[in-house]
Amino acid sequence: MQTELTHPSPLLDAHGRPAQVGWSRQPLLDANLENARFYALRPLQRFRLKRWEYYAIFTPRRFFSATIADLGYAANVFVYSLDFETGGLHEEGLVIPLARGVQLPRGSTVGETSFANAKAMLRFVAQPEARHISVEWPSFHDGRGIRADIRLAVPSGHESMNIVIPIGTRRFYYNTKINCLPATGRVQYGDWVEELRPDACLGALDWGRGVWEYRSFWNWASASGFLPDGRTVGLNLGRGFGDLSRATENAVILDGRVHKLGDVGFDYTSGEYMRPWCFRDDAGRLDLTFTPFHDRTARTNLGLIFSEVHQMFGRYSGHAVLDDGQTLEIRDLVGFAEEHRARW
Repeated sequence: MQTELTHPSPLLDAHGRPAQVGWSRQPLLDANLENARFYALRPLQRFRLKRWEYYAIFTPRRFFSATIADLGYAANVFVYSLDFETGGLHEEGLVIPLARGVQLPRGSTVGETSFANAKAMLRFVAQPEARHISVEWPSFHDGRGIRADIRLAVPSGHESMNIVIPIGTRRFYYNTKINCLPATGRVQYGDWVEELRPDACLGALDWGRGVWEYRSFWNWASASGFLPDGRTVGLNLGRGFGDLSRATENAVILDGRVHKLGDVGFDYTSGEYMRPWCFRDDAGRLDLTFTPFHDRTARTNLGLIFSEVHQMFGRYSGHAVLDDGQTLEIRDLVGFAEEHRARW
């Protein structure tokens, strides 16, 4: 059973537990993280809270991503770009002790997320009608530098995939994912410049808040693209974290409307990531094959903090049954699917 939330409320009750559990089409909950009760000593709470914003931009030729993540005892700030034609992948990141200089807002709909030091500046500004992404990293990839000035439009009524679930008895996860936001602006990497057009380029957001298990595992799959008739189509699929009995984050997003799915299996072989992945749901509404063409492997080992992600870029083909019973054919939709293990 999937529980759809329709009424605003605080995220956490007075005992630090989710006040509501379920999914929604818009971010309805106030992220009152000050109510978290993981440790008896309140000043220690911040070291278990995780907060992040991950932006992804799909263009006809390139994938561009920028992230600011506060993991409590450290922050991780990183940018990467993948050229679909050449396979060129370039990525750089910074680990910031105690997340000094990192700013993240309370909610996902308005506010500023930022970090700046002598090496890099990242700034994300959320407004009701648009999201602005600014990146200046002059030393990126041996001084070639990377710069981005991107506006993601948020059309009126555009739906997002939101879930709040418990993780054990004292932990929780609150997440907003938005697919298929029309993108304008530019990305410059060295001498290469790409101008973004909203009829060809789309952005997506992964916004998360919560207290997770120290040792965590999850799968995530996402895509944002266009159908031959010009409509936008997105995928968001996930598993591996928390109690998903009342809500999953699985959905097909067609022209900004969420078509909710139940449980979706990730059928792949860990360690053989370039083999095809298969995705099928528990109600016979989704049947997709994902064929990878590039393996982005990112590994961070700082002792206390460890992360290893295999993010596969590839193409989705198959079909999905929408809420009204119509079958949507999907062919060669570019996206990614990942396996992630972390100690954080």
